[in-house]
Amino acid sequence: MHVFRQFKALIVGLVSLILFGLNVSVHAQTAAKANTANSVDVLWLGQAGFRVKSPNGKIILIDPWITGGPKTPPMYKNDLAAIGPVDLLLVTHAHVDHIGDAPALAKLNNTKLYGPADMVTPLITLGILPADLGFRFNKTGRVNPLPGIKVTAVQAEHSSLLVWKNPATEKLESHPAGEAMGYIIELENGFKIWHMGDTGLFADMKFISEYYKPDLVMIPIGGNFTMAPDDAAYALRTWVKPKMVIPMHYNSNPLAKGTLAEFQEAMKGSAIKIIPMTEGQTVQF
Repeated sequence: MHVFRQFKALIVGLVSLILFGLNVSVHAQTAAKANTANSVDVLWLGQAGFRVKSPNGKIILIDPWITGGPKTPPMYKNDLAAIGPVDLLLVTHAHVDHIGDAPALAKLNNTKLYGPADMVTPLITLGILPADLGFRFNKTGRVNPLPGIKVTAVQAEHSSLLVWKNPATEKLESHPAGEAMGYIIELENGFKIWHMGDTGLFADMKFISEYYKPDLVMIPIGGNFTMAPDDAAYALRTWVKPKMVIPMHYNSNPLAKGTLAEFQEAMKGSAIKIIPMTEGQTVQF
């Protein structure tokens, strides 16, 4: 009888242990799902193009040079619809490697294209973009395009020109397209991304960083048209000082010779976390 009681107690203990383990596992899986659901997912499409999924699941597309991008992942390059529904479309300026497929994506998703005022206007007047799908704003302008999401246009030291093939003449035309910008994108949970667009060095990077306090900076490093790796490292170390940085705008144009290795070398000893990405990779924050 005594042995039976011991055996019974052992069985009860084992069952309790198994149930406890299952309970812990369920809680862990629930927590993991919750973390994933509330995360910020960043996909690099190449050059300065990113797809950002916000904590509430909104899809933000920035500078989508997709079909023409030499390093665009094939699944997107061959099918714009594969990018998925786009809730917010941001373009920093009119150069082809930034405006890219933005007008086509705006029409495909029936979503507004947000960009420099004097870039959006010629897109509309030339018939490239329907008037109801263009939203004009400018440096220091802040918009609230989606619930809980704020976008502020900030300075970028660069130019902007729209090259358009006139269907009537079949000739390329050049049109002034305002001034290039960068964006501070604040998501629903307060996470802030500074997409610098194309830019060279300028001292107000310090002011922008101190005032807006970005958590993640997307910075061009290719040189020739933008900062080179050593310039970008100087800006980050001296003025910007973010928690994390994603280098961009390299590896797609032979004139922009700056490399990730050069950037990493220039950043040696810095506490700033460098997040190197390959085209098509997604990183979660």
